[in-house]
Amino acid sequence: MMTFLFLFGGGIIITLLAILLVILFPLIALISALTGNFPGNEKILWVLAILFLPFLGSLLYFLIGLNQRR
Repeated sequence: MMTFLFLFGGGIIITLLAILLVILFPLIALISALTGNFPGNEKILWVLAILFLPFLGSLLYFLIGLNQRR
């Protein structure tokens, strides 16, 4: 367990921030995609991208997907 807590070399604070980033970033993107109004089937595509590629899908959603909302 201690090895996991110090996995990133800087200690527990850096580890907790990394875990929060990995969990919160896709969660915020998913909520935003689900509540957004997209043309056609784009909402389904963004939700699938966020679910199957959590970090990359979230990053792409924030870079590209927010501009596609109505």
